[in-house]
Amino acid sequence: MLNSFNVPVPLVVLAGARPNFMKVAPLMDVLSGDPDFSTTLIHTGQHYDHNMSGQFFSDLDLREPKYYLGVGCGSHAQQTAEVIKRIEPVLIEMNPAAILVVGDVNSTMAGALVATKLGIKVVHVEAGLRSFDRTMPEEINRIVTDSISDLLLVTEESGRVNLLREGISQDRIHFVGNLMIDSLQRHLERAMKSDIGRRLGINADRFGLVTLHRPANVDNDRQLAEILEALSEIAADLPLYWPMHPRTRVRIDRAAIPLSDRIHSMEPLGYLDFLLLQASSSIVLTDSGGVQEETTVLGIPCLTLRDNTERPATIRYGTNRLAGTRKESILEAWRQSRGDRRERHIPPLWDGKAGPRCHAVLRQFLLGQCAAELQTQ
Repeated sequence: MLNSFNVPVPLVVLAGARPNFMKVAPLMDVLSGDPDFSTTLIHTGQHYDHNMSGQFFSDLDLREPKYYLGVGCGSHAQQTAEVIKRIEPVLIEMNPAAILVVGDVNSTMAGALVATKLGIKVVHVEAGLRSFDRTMPEEINRIVTDSISDLLLVTEESGRVNLLREGISQDRIHFVGNLMIDSLQRHLERAMKSDIGRRLGINADRFGLVTLHRPANVDNDRQLAEILEALSEIAADLPLYWPMHPRTRVRIDRAAIPLSDRIHSMEPLGYLDFLLLQASSSIVLTDSGGVQEETTVLGIPCLTLRDNTERPATIRYGTNRLAGTRKESILEAWRQSRGDRRERHIPPLWDGKAGPRCHAVLRQFLLGQCAAELQTQ
């Protein structure tokens, strides 16, 4: 049954990079079942490699976007500017009641900026996360997006605390849980049927999984070399498998940094294949925020190759440990992880039901707002 005005409320959901899709999929699923909303997916094309975006649509049962902006690569300024330039005419044409932006990539901030200037409500999913490191481009994206969002949906308690500290009104903040975990729980059984282990020739009982893509790690040759030296020593104990981000491969090749023959690199993987490797691994070494969350729920030890994390719940409750970016700090974290006896828990509301909670908040916020606007006309 439609709402009292008999017209679906138009919504835009914006995604641009691989981490966005796992959060968008359960959100699109629950919104598509509500006749009170008309939901349109826009893909900015910030990640342009098929395995890094296109494959995720089939793996996550996510419908194809109505708009594909084809932004592609470039510096942070270039990429942000391209999203701004290309999404503005789309939003003017559609004139939605709200835009839902997720995470902390350049597309997130760019979409929020354009919508705000057009008078379109902004809903930030995964709001409030802070690393307190402004050298991270993602941190700037988080701060800017949160400061102009009308509704802020948080994944963990730290997000709520950070937003209140920054002066955001309590009534705009809602603790809904983690949409990425909704996707994990929905697709884990199917992922466990993947034959990626056979295709990669993994025949070891124990292996580690690596991801590395953040500019602070891969754009600094000295820092990248220290990380790779640590990985090579760890690989002497157990083989490491590394689905390699394109920009990381370019940096390693350009710097001519040798890899141990026990570090097996490959092209980026689809969601289901990667999820199986995570669930089957002995340890994951990563600089990805989403992987910190997934390993926490899967119960897999995780060494985060950074000096900070915007997801402290993964340390407080889960399996995550900050390893730093220097060879010795990484190896020390590796040694500590082998004797780790910490009690592990799944963080609050990471229960696979974030989608319905988001839906309930959106109905209250947007349908109530539309009704109020009609009464004033």
